[in-house]
Amino acid sequence: MPEFICPDCGKRLFHENETTLKIEETIHSKFCRKTEGETHSYMHRDPAHMSTFDSERENDSNGVPVLKK
Repeated sequence: MPEFICPDCGKRLFHENETTLKIEETIHSKFCRKTEGETHSYMHRDPAHMSTFDSERENDSNGVPVLKK
């Protein structure tokens, strides 16, 4: 079974289909954490940031909150 081991983070990818493995390699190369066990998120948000991104949509036209608290 074909396999790939990332030289940066050491993750082992394997698949019986070589074409699918190449696709997985490409995706992994774009999102690789570069260090084994390192926490990383592509869509990182600060846990302290609890306000909405779009303040106009916080309330509807009647002033009723749109977002659940």
